[in-house]
Amino acid sequence: MAKKYIRVVGAVIEDDNNFILCAQRPEGKNLALKWEFPGGKIEEGETPDEALKRELVEEMTLDISIGEKITTTEYEYDFGIVELTTYYAKILAGEIELLEHVQMKWVDPAEIDKLDWAPADIPAIGIIKRKSGNRV
Repeated sequence: MAKKYIRVVGAVIEDDNNFILCAQRPEGKNLALKWEFPGGKIEEGETPDEALKRELVEEMTLDISIGEKITTTEYEYDFGIVELTTYYAKILAGEIELLEHVQMKWVDPAEIDKLDWAPADIPAIGIIKRKSGNRV
């Protein structure tokens, strides 16, 4: 039987100091307690931008603006194949409320790979580290 193909989007949200918002997945779900960029599944008929905006409202009560695409990666997990597209994003309005994650933290891009990341997020982390190094 073919594995389920799951299209997801993730937001790489930077604050004014270029620190990046990282979120930890809840226990009892796939990839429990792994770190990820907030976001989620693209629903039928949604564009990636629409999905990302909806997910950030649902997960963190944030209104975001979506910037440049970082990368799209595919990773095969035991539960399915995940296609993750990550985008830079900025918070437009809202206070972060963790409705889906157990914790979050703002992380310096130079330290970002020290967290225990979900495998699909790891390629984006390499790109983010290289880009932030060019900005300093």
